[in-house]
Amino acid sequence: MTLDWLTNGFGHLQLDIVGFLAILGEASVRANAQVSSLSYLALLPRLLPAPQALIRTTRPENLKPDTGKVIGARSGGIRDYVNHIAHLLHSREPLDAYSVRCERITKPNREATVSAKTFGPLAGVELLGTAMSVALLVLSITRNDGFALLTTILLSLLSTLVGVGSRWKLTLMQRRANRRVPKDNIIIKYPHGAFLIVKCDENIARELYWHPEECNYVFGDTVYRLISLVGTLMLMFGVICLGNSTLYLQIGFAASYMILNVAYWIVAALPAQWHWDLSCYEVEREDYQGGEKHDSFTLALWKAIAITQSVDWVKNGQIAPVSEAWKLWVEKAGEVVEFEEEKEELAGLGRDGTDSLEKRGVRPLPQWDAEQALTDYLNPSARGLNV
Repeated sequence: MTLDWLTNGFGHLQLDIVGFLAILGEASVRANAQVSSLSYLALLPRLLPAPQALIRTTRPENLKPDTGKVIGARSGGIRDYVNHIAHLLHSREPLDAYSVRCERITKPNREATVSAKTFGPLAGVELLGTAMSVALLVLSITRNDGFALLTTILLSLLSTLVGVGSRWKLTLMQRRANRRVPKDNIIIKYPHGAFLIVKCDENIARELYWHPEECNYVFGDTVYRLISLVGTLMLMFGVICLGNSTLYLQIGFAASYMILNVAYWIVAALPAQWHWDLSCYEVEREDYQGGEKHDSFTLALWKAIAITQSVDWVKNGQIAPVSEAWKLWVEKAGEVVEFEEEKEELAGLGRDGTDSLEKRGVRPLPQWDAEQALTDYLNPSARGLNV
């Protein structure tokens, strides 16, 4: 009798462990759920850890934005966030605090668009899940385990059903007007005091910065809710069948879900850029005198002003602190860049060694002691005595 109790107890323990492994890893699966459903590989029947993470009552209409303030130097447009695709494009090499970087973005093929990577880490784990399904399907047949066979079919087709319901297309806003618009400088100010200046045309600015990316789903909300209901039932019946399969197959399912959970965790920890195909955009970095890193917000702001040759965006975006000293400093910075506005003056040969800078591919900037100027405005009585 004691032996029967131990055997039954072990069986229930095995069921609990396998069922737990089947629904474990929700955060790892959800981390890349949106980009995963953009790929056709999401339709493959496969084992998927924590499939309940993809069975949602509502679907996101836009991609999640990132923190930062976007300002148009010419247009005057302001956004209090950075669109998801723009963030992916610029965050390949993160900016340190008080750094200033300038990038030029072009799009050679206007018809090309952003998509999920066909061959990438996500594709790898999806194919791994399909391989697990095939292996367990063959094993269930050879071991004559009907419940294991039903479990494999239900849980594998569940991923296909959820993939169909979540299928969507990425839409980036296109300009409808044909009038010619001059190129603009887009300034992104990050919370840690870093600046990113982007040089691009109006079409790219509209796609990346001025309109949120839209998720256009193949099926409407009503159909999706019906799909979610069917998927929930398939998940429940799949777990029930798994509990009634033989110990040999339960061990096989447990091993499969352990491997898949580890794989999805690793993929979730990778940079998001690894899962997106952003090759339609060409990004070229432009180097300026003084390098990217700076010791203070004052120097970083002056560098951004010097590159854009404008202080209007500083006023419109309320970038500088609100005080009389900073107001005078911004006005003086505007006078300096206006005095040096002409490109021939900025790159005049033989002045301050700018000819040697240009030979190294480094663009010169106006010479102005921004830190000393701010110190003088903050302490007018001690002007000339500050070091």
